[in-house]
Amino acid sequence: MATSPPSGDQRSFWERMGHIDRRYLFIVIAVAVIVPLLIRLNLPVLVGRRTRDLYNFIEALPERSVVMVAFDYGPSAMPELQPMAVAVLHHCFSRNLRVLAMTLTADGPVMAENALAEVAPQYDKHSGQDYVNLGYKPGWSAVVLGMGTDIYQVFPRDYIGRATRSLSVMAGVRNYEDIALVVDLASSSSPDLWIGFAGARFQQKVGTGVTAVMIIDYYPYLQTKQLVGLIGGLKGAAEYEQLIRKPAVATRGMDPQSTAHLAIVVFVLLGNVAYLAMRRAERRRRAR
Repeated sequence: MATSPPSGDQRSFWERMGHIDRRYLFIVIAVAVIVPLLIRLNLPVLVGRRTRDLYNFIEALPERSVVMVAFDYGPSAMPELQPMAVAVLHHCFSRNLRVLAMTLTADGPVMAENALAEVAPQYDKHSGQDYVNLGYKPGWSAVVLGMGTDIYQVFPRDYIGRATRSLSVMAGVRNYEDIALVVDLASSSSPDLWIGFAGARFQQKVGTGVTAVMIIDYYPYLQTKQLVGLIGGLKGAAEYEQLIRKPAVATRGMDPQSTAHLAIVVFVLLGNVAYLAMRRAERRRRAR
């Protein structure tokens, strides 16, 4: 005859932990997220090699070199990718580089406008002279390939309707030969397009920033040197903020993210210990 497990105070601590109401876990996670939002913990952010490689490439560019930033994401990916865009723009403008913003997604022009409007005035940079938002053009592969021949055929006018050729920021720029680096900030597979067409066909240097769930897809491109560097998720954005010494949204976001992850790790460890303890207790009861 099978023995029923003990109940109430007869159960050990680990047995009670194994049957804890999950609502208590939700409360702990909520506290782990909310408290760091209210109280700055200033947890350290360690900079990874992939982020540092992209930073070092931009840092080494001569003044007035051209960096193209592709805003290939929309509002749903803003929490991770907009801090990256702001950090990269800070770096480019602080180095007195020219920035060409463009996008392969319909929501991208607004993302670019918001980031440029936030950063450019801090460095006294002006639209048309130091940067330009070329806007959105449909046809992913056709756009990327077309710019390898002539940017002006693909973007005859910028986002606000000015003739692209007339802008001083475009002086000496015709195709990828005149662009030092393309940085694709993406929430989709667009980096594959930049790597495969702009990089492989036109030998354009490409870096990327992607959401956290996409990072692992682009490790092979780093190993083959088809990417000069990679910013991964909110942590990557925080790393870049550390490199340019401008901690902002991403750095602040690392405190609640880190404490929530720590709480989850503790729960996993406790759950496994409780499971093993329950199995051991069950074996003892059966032996009796």
